[in-house]
Amino acid sequence: DRFIHAMKMIREEIAAVESGTWPVDNNPLCHAPHTALTVTGDRWDKPYSRTKAAYPVDSLKHNKYWVPVGRLDNAYGDKNLMCSCAPITDYL
Repeated sequence: DRFIHAMKMIREEIAAVESGTWPVDNNPLCHAPHTALTVTGDRWDKPYSRTKAAYPVDSLKHNKYWVPVGRLDNAYGDKNLMCSCAPITDYL
């Protein structure tokens, strides 16, 4: 049920972009996931509320994992992970 509800909420966000309520390049889908630091910071220049950013689904208000970082290079960074670890030879 939670998965289906989340998919419906994402579709509603897409519809808000399609209708022009939110810009294509500045909406909750583009900036997700929102970190705690981003949501609680002094500066907020988004056309949607901090509440929408922090809790896109109501069930998260009681059980939320706050990601430590946002996306890097949008979806490209999610699909093409780069390790910043020392080379394996350093551990031998």
